Amino acid sequence: MRHTKQTKEMHTSFTRRGFLAAGAVSVAAAGLVDAQAAETAAAETTSVVTPPEGKRILLSCKLGMIAREAGGKALSLADRLSLAGEAGFDGVDLDQAGQYTPEQARDAVRQSGVFVHNAINHAHWQQRLTSADAEERARGRANIEHCIRVSHAAGGSGVLIVVGRGGDGPADAVEERCRQEIKTLLPLAAALGQQILVENVWNQMHYDHDAPPEQTAEKFVKFVDSFNSPWVGMYYDIGNHWKYGQPGDWIREFGHRCVKLDVKGFSRAENKFTDIGQGDLPWDQVRKALDEIGFTGWATAEVGGGGVERLTEVRQQMQAAFGV
Repeated sequence: MRHTKQTKEMHTSFTRRGFLAAGAVSVAAAGLVDAQAAETAAAETTSVVTPPEGKRILLSCKLGMIAREAGGKALSLADRLSLAGEAGFDGVDLDQAGQYTPEQARDAVRQSGVFVHNAINHAHWQQRLTSADAEERARGRANIEHCIRVSHAAGGSGVLIVVGRGGDGPADAVEERCRQEIKTLLPLAAALGQQILVENVWNQMHYDHDAPPEQTAEKFVKFVDSFNSPWVGMYYDIGNHWKYGQPGDWIREFGHRCVKLDVKGFSRAENKFTDIGQGDLPWDQVRKALDEIGFTGWATAEVGGGGVERLTEVRQQMQAAFGV
């Protein structure tokens, strides 16, 4: 067949059109693959880690209870969180928050898939909100601000604080100092949805260290209520004040103010802390009082820890103590 000039032009035009169309399809396909890859990467980076649903009491342990190394190898934060998950805990209280940035805490939660519900910086014992030194109070406030940001980044809901020490001055003065510092922290706490939770500890505040054992929680309740804020509550340590009062009565007094629980045993008879369920702490009264106030939330072990085997043992002790 003889090709005319017109036929050649038509053939060239079709060939070019086909080439361009094929190229467009290739580019579109490549773009689709890139878009899918980007979407997958984004999903991995923004995945949300949540604790189990439907549980009235969620069980956790302090990060400080989890081994820092295994088999002679240092464990990363994500590795340590994973050990808690492997032991059957619903989450972890990151009580070494001062050692990590908010970004590190967030990334470790995503890598491990284990929920972090709270943050603590134990420097609150040295850099106290009750100190007469304004610079020391400012450092204490900065520590708590850091914890608020870490807990928020990790997905948590609060920070535990020790408000100070009674030995820092007259009772009224030290209480007012820490009250004013906490008030300064409330806008950040509210902005990031983090409750500031006061722990009852042996710091000679809001109880009488030398008085008989049947004390009440009245002073703690009065202190929390003085803020008139939903962002201040109690992180009630059940074992800490069995020496001074009845835990069931304290739980009833706290009522809605009782947001989270720290869990350890104590023996009045031997005047020492024990494993959960050991000693003479009346756990039946604890369970009854928690039922009466309709408590739902986190209970965190604060006892000697270790690897998966020890953590599993602690989790089982908690289940027996709370009847869950």
